[in-house]
Amino acid sequence: MEFALVAAPFFLLLGAIMELAMVFVLDSVLEAATMDTGRMIRTGQADAQGFDAARFKEEVCSRMSVWSGDCQTRATVDVRVIGSFNTELPAPSKPEDLKDCYNGGGPGSLVLARVWYRQPVITPILDQAIARVGDQRTTLLQATTAFKNEPFTQSGSGSATCK
Repeated sequence: MEFALVAAPFFLLLGAIMELAMVFVLDSVLEAATMDTGRMIRTGQADAQGFDAARFKEEVCSRMSVWSGDCQTRATVDVRVIGSFNTELPAPSKPEDLKDCYNGGGPGSLVLARVWYRQPVITPILDQAIARVGDQRTTLLQATTAFKNEPFTQSGSGSATCK
């Protein structure tokens, strides 16, 4: 009888813990995928293969293991050349403002690669506890890496603009 009183809160809390653990694992996988794909830009492989925003997103998503299935619709990529490592870029005012963007630069360019990933949240407790995207039951994860491109022979234009 007593267990019946605490069963619902217990299983709700257990579900929230498991979902939060999944979000943390997803965040780590997203971070690793962003850094690995950023390495392709840094070494000139992305330039040689003619990367654009869609191809960069495809490469990130291919490294997302079990989350790769719907990654194309949930992820947004922003790769741009920056003036210095302490350049402050404004965060998007609303998650709806996020747009795919790609400019891998050339040899010696300082590049910032950011990937945002929208993850649905099921557990009501987590829905109230973590940052959400608008009124949706979705949290927005972000992975960022900044680097200086290595010297490589530039084959593509690399001159896209990002706003």
